[in-house]
Amino acid sequence: MRKLNKALAVIMAAAMTAATIAGCGGSNAGGTTEAPKTEAADAKKEEAATTAAQAEAAPSDYHLELKLSHVFAPNEALTKNMQKIADSVRERTNGAIDIQCFPQSQLPVYQDGVAQVAQGANFISVEDPSYLADYVKDFNVLAGPMLVTSYDQYQYLLTTPEVQDMEAQLEKQGIKILNLGYIFGFRSMMTNKEIKTPDDLAGMKIRTPKSELYVNTLNAMGATATPMGFADTISAVQQGVVDGLEGTIDAYGSNGSAEVAKKMALTKHLLGVCGAYINVDVYNSIPEEYRTILQEEFDKGAVEMVKEITENEAAQMEALEKEQGITFNEVDSAAFQEKIAPLYKDMEENKGVTPGLYDKFQEYIKNMK
Repeated sequence: MRKLNKALAVIMAAAMTAATIAGCGGSNAGGTTEAPKTEAADAKKEEAATTAAQAEAAPSDYHLELKLSHVFAPNEALTKNMQKIADSVRERTNGAIDIQCFPQSQLPVYQDGVAQVAQGANFISVEDPSYLADYVKDFNVLAGPMLVTSYDQYQYLLTTPEVQDMEAQLEKQGIKILNLGYIFGFRSMMTNKEIKTPDDLAGMKIRTPKSELYVNTLNAMGATATPMGFADTISAVQQGVVDGLEGTIDAYGSNGSAEVAKKMALTKHLLGVCGAYINVDVYNSIPEEYRTILQEEFDKGAVEMVKEITENEAAQMEALEKEQGITFNEVDSAAFQEKIAPLYKDMEENKGVTPGLYDKFQEYIKNMK
C-alpha cells in the first residue's frame, strides 16, 4: 500500500506541475506562446523529482543476509579482502545487506558452492572461473593453463567482447558475476624435490583442487594429479599420501604449506584468480541503491587485492626464504608450455569450447597497448 501511495503521489505531483505550467502561459505580441519559468513551477518540478526518488528507495525495513563461502585460510589475502567487502557493504547499507563470510570450506565450495548460487540460494560463491565451465564451456579457456603471463593480460581479457558474452550466457543460467578479477598470484609447484622440467614430475602425486581443469593440467605437465579438499592436504603431504601440492606465494606462507614442502618451482602453470558469484534473481531482487553499493564494493575489492598482491609478493618470497628455509627456482617454461598445449585442442574437440577462442585471446594479448 505504501508503494501505491507513493506512486499516486508522483502522478499527482506531475499533474500539478503540468497544470501550473499551462496556467502560466500567455500570448505575446508576435502570437507565440511561452511558459515562463516561475519559482513556483520550479519548486513543483523539484517536489515531483524528490517524490519519485523516494518511491524508488528501498523499504526502511529491508534486510537480506547473504552467506559467502570460499576455501581460503584466515590469513590469506582473499579472506581478508572478502571480510573487508562484507564490512563495507554492511556499513554503507546500514545493515540492510549483511554478508556473512565462511572461509576454509565451512560451507559448500568448488562445484557445490557454484551450484548453490545457480539454484537460487542467498549465497555468494567465491571460486576459480574454471568451475563456471560447468555452465558455459568457454570459461575453460579463460581459466586455462599458461594462458597469460601477467596480471594485466588477464584483466585486459575480461574487457573483451568474448568474455562479456560468456558472462551474459552465464546469467541466462542464473549466475551473476559480481567481479572476476580477485587475483592472488600465479600457481606453482610446492614439493621437497627440485622441479625444473616435466620429466622431474614423473611419478609424483601432486594435490590439486577438485577441478577437472586443474587435474588435466597437472597430468599434462607430467605429474599424477590427486584432487582433494585443502583441509586434508597438509596431513596428506606429511604422511606421504601425496608428494606435494601447487599454489600461490601468498598461500605458501599462510596456509601451512611451507611447513611440509620446502621448494617452489616457479611453473606459473595457472593464474590464481577467483570470481564472486551471486544468483541473478537474488541480485535483481535487491533494491537498486543497495545493488549499486554491492557492485561498487566488490569492484573496489578486486582492484585493492591485485594492488596488494603485486606490492607484497617480493617481500613474501624473501620472508619465506629467511624464516622458513624455502628455496625458489625457475623452470623450463617452454617445455611445460609444450606439454599443456594439447589441452586447448581437447577443449575444442571434446569439451564444447568455441573453436579458435584460445587463439583469439592470444591475439588480444599480443596487441595489448
